[in-house]
Amino acid sequence: MRCGLEAVGFHPRDLGLKQFDPFLQLVLRIGAEIFACELARGIAFRPGTITVFHSRYNPPLPGCCQQVPTVMHRSIGYFVQLQGASLATGLPSTMTAMGYDAPGGPDVFRPEELAVPELGEGQVLIEVSHAGVNRPDVIQRQGFYPPPPGASPIPGLEVSGKVVATGPGAPPEILNRRVCALVSGGGYAEYCLAHAAHCLTVPEDMDMASAGAIPETLFTVWHNVFERGWAREGETLLVHGGTSGIGTMAIQLAKAFELKVVTTAGSDEKCNAARELGADLAINYKSGDFVEQVNAFTGGKGADVILDMVSGDYVQRNLDCLAVDGRHVTIAVLGGLKAEINMAKLMGKRQTLTGSTLRPRSDEFKALLADEIHTHAWPLFEDQTVAPVMDKVFPLSEVAAAHARMENGDHIGKIVLEVRSQA
Repeated sequence: MRCGLEAVGFHPRDLGLKQFDPFLQLVLRIGAEIFACELARGIAFRPGTITVFHSRYNPPLPGCCQQVPTVMHRSIGYFVQLQGASLATGLPSTMTAMGYDAPGGPDVFRPEELAVPELGEGQVLIEVSHAGVNRPDVIQRQGFYPPPPGASPIPGLEVSGKVVATGPGAPPEILNRRVCALVSGGGYAEYCLAHAAHCLTVPEDMDMASAGAIPETLFTVWHNVFERGWAREGETLLVHGGTSGIGTMAIQLAKAFELKVVTTAGSDEKCNAARELGADLAINYKSGDFVEQVNAFTGGKGADVILDMVSGDYVQRNLDCLAVDGRHVTIAVLGGLKAEINMAKLMGKRQTLTGSTLRPRSDEFKALLADEIHTHAWPLFEDQTVAPVMDKVFPLSEVAAAHARMENGDHIGKIVLEVRSQA
């Protein structure tokens, strides 16, 4: 916390304000001397949620709230500063992206020329090197998963590349940095917007194809296994779809944090791949009963945490091999939207049913999640303890083939689009 005539730190809730906008107006209309007086009169500070305002700026900003960004600081919470945009020279005004006119099969994709997106508060513009292909992209293309309000209609939820411009409030030192980022859309394009607080710096020895395969699965697994599922050392995790992008990430992270891992897959080849990643038990669900095998592996106790992307009639089967006080976390409904369960059994074993979707969550939530990942999980990628499992890299122009491969289910690990070759 910095105090004085030039910078006074406190949270907008300390003035009874629920949103930042009116608070920012107040900042621009009242001089630093008044804040200093208020500080002297005993405004209450909230530890851990400090907001820093720089009240002296040159030249004056037109309008009440122009160019006043809100971004999440890595260590102290909300960080608000008056700061202009920075950009690399020679940026084009247009870009190539892969879109479609109407929902349908993979062949609906077509290249289109679009304006390079404009930067907003706390955002960076990434010159995209690679973009990961994820199941939500397929569902969006099919017409069943529209982008949330304000998100780009272009598919693509994760990218890697170089930051070529920073918006107001984004840290200037991120310019020209190699990053990978979680985005709410727009990844299938030559340029993509991301919030600076949702970016992770790519290690020097990591290639950009691998970096582009990480954010969506890493953020999803970290939140659902370790935050919602409360997985901890010594417990047993059951993850379905062990050779999917989510599954391969979950196996590696769980083993890195000393959990036992049981997984399911649809072929012996995929089961072997899961075991090579570290799974303690891999079950071919087409030839064996995973409920029986999980219970046998755990001595009748059951798994402590289940990461489920099937739903439907899998839910009760999952609960039948979930331990007392176990946590069942649903992240997809590939097997059906509805499930019939025995509530008496659930109550008797004190089981918890939960689930989440990441894309529509707030920017503030994703920034907090990125901060936790940066602290606890990203070092595992920096020292190569954990690495994405790469299935195949397609040129951006072959996005239809990439989607077709994901839909046919033959892939092991991540499918990635190469937008441009980048060191």
